[in-house]
Amino acid sequence: MENPVLLFPQLNISASKDKSYYKVMKSTIKEEPHKGSKPGAKQKRNRLSLLLQKPEFHEGDHLAKPENSTKAANVSPEEAVKWGESFDKLLSEKAGLDAFTKFLKTEFSEENIEFWIACEDYKKSKTARELLPKAKTIYETFIQKDAPKEVNLDFQTKEITSQNIGQPIITTFDRAQNTVYRLMEQDSYPRFLRSDPYLNLVKGRNPSRPTLRRRSRSFTVNDFKGVRPDFTVW
Repeated sequence: MENPVLLFPQLNISASKDKSYYKVMKSTIKEEPHKGSKPGAKQKRNRLSLLLQKPEFHEGDHLAKPENSTKAANVSPEEAVKWGESFDKLLSEKAGLDAFTKFLKTEFSEENIEFWIACEDYKKSKTARELLPKAKTIYETFIQKDAPKEVNLDFQTKEITSQNIGQPIITTFDRAQNTVYRLMEQDSYPRFLRSDPYLNLVKGRNPSRPTLRRRSRSFTVNDFKGVRPDFTVW
């Protein structure tokens, strides 16, 4: 049998460990269309690629943006600690509400806090004439089936809310709002208190320069300044 390397001289057996090989293959795959793909398949792949490049997918990157870090930078460690006393305390503070909203965006569940805020605004309506258009908007956005930002409600709560939309009153969304509140309090809130952005605020770290988790074992030139490496550890 002839040597496979001679038969396929372009095959690089050791390329699996070469990072440059992956870069070449990645670009090749993107440029090479899939035969038999349905129309629009390439567009879907491109959208997915763009989605994966969103800042939310890279921990801490979204905090580095000036518009996201300005308010958080003004939060003292003492104030951040108070957010951990209760979920109600967190939501009662404007900076706390903003920080929690940004956190939910990283989990793709921001519809919950947006619904809660919409309900709070709804209850501030001063006249009955304001209720109907607001109730319709909230229902179509967050509650009805296949709504663009549909929240997770049990069947009974959704049915009761749907039946009251025709003649809404101040308390029309109370049951649904309480359900979503408890969901965030028991599920998202504990994770927020364990998240790096929140812990950085408590420790007084500058949120515009978050501590990023290394994806692989890598070093920079600064890591070796004034240090004699001990190669025995390798």
